[in-house]
Amino acid sequence: MWGLLGRHRDQLSELASQQTALRRIATLVARAAPPTEVFMAVAEEVGLVFPADATFIGRYDGDAVTVVGCWSRRGRPICFGKRIRLGGRNLTTVVVRTGRPARQDGFEDATGDYAEHVRREGFRSGFGVPVTVAGRLWGLMIVLSTTEIPLGCEQPLADFTELLATAIANAEATTQLLASRARVIASADEARRRLQRDLHDGAQQRLVSLALRLRSAQADVPPGLDELAADLGLVAAGLTAALDELRQLARGIHPAILVQAGLGAALRALAHRSLVPVELTVAVGDRLPGPVEAAAYYVVSEALTNAAKHARASHIEVDVEAENGVLRVSVSDNGIGGADMTRGSGLLGLNDRVESLGGRIALRSEPGAGTSLSVELPFETTTI
Repeated sequence: MWGLLGRHRDQLSELASQQTALRRIATLVARAAPPTEVFMAVAEEVGLVFPADATFIGRYDGDAVTVVGCWSRRGRPICFGKRIRLGGRNLTTVVVRTGRPARQDGFEDATGDYAEHVRREGFRSGFGVPVTVAGRLWGLMIVLSTTEIPLGCEQPLADFTELLATAIANAEATTQLLASRARVIASADEARRRLQRDLHDGAQQRLVSLALRLRSAQADVPPGLDELAADLGLVAAGLTAALDELRQLARGIHPAILVQAGLGAALRALAHRSLVPVELTVAVGDRLPGPVEAAAYYVVSEALTNAAKHARASHIEVDVEAENGVLRVSVSDNGIGGADMTRGSGLLGLNDRVESLGGRIALRSEPGAGTSLSVELPFETTTI
């Protein structure tokens, strides 16, 4: 009887440990933790809850499985980032090919990449379960031991893989949303560039030609027709003013200088036109990807416009630095503060643009203490 009670107590303790581990993973999933963090956490929780010496999570990749999360009781994670080719007689290949849980006791007769690895590490038993996301096989989870893995671990492992699948589905949905948002913004930017080019090559050139012809006609007016010469001069001046306005409009649609000369030159032009004095510091070497440069430009442009229109600032500091694959943009003014990211389409648009590039944006604007806008934009560290 005492032995039965002891076994029952052990089972309850084991169940409690599993439930506690599941709650920790569920918390990670609920707060939308990065996939890598979830993978590593699941691998560790499974390894600690079950009688395992190592665990790994693999993502199915055509003819191979790439290890994206792992844990080892020896303190040395195994296979992280390793690509294990499928094929041969082994547990990984069976789980992927059948889409069902499987176990293997003894690896003497196993063949293939997976078999070579587990034999080298000294494992004697393994259990694997598929990870299915939205009805498709995404990958698998493997539990390994230097002794025989007890029976009955199928359902608890399935509970962990369900949470894992939820985390993967959430991450994929977020990635697809950001990619869709990025495509919309890129398409809008391209439309703005086309419109700017059309204005420059079409309407602006025609106005320039008309203004020159009017000036020529004004110069050819015979003596004694001063009123006509004056009228032609007024019309020419009006055309010149309209041309200047059109140039300003085209520059606002999409700055040609950004495409032609890069971010530094475009920001210097912005600072020069600003109604509020700007102290500009730019530390950017090579050209950055177009969407990143555009995002930084519009961040600074919107911040300068807001400072001039609403903040009653007398000084603005702009710092732009590219380092270790991240472009950091900071704009601070000494105005009245009180800016709100949720009010107005300008800041909301900046937030969408920055997030679509995987970046972060932060606004600090206490009333009476000025406004500070900070942005981080990741980029590939290759020149373009």
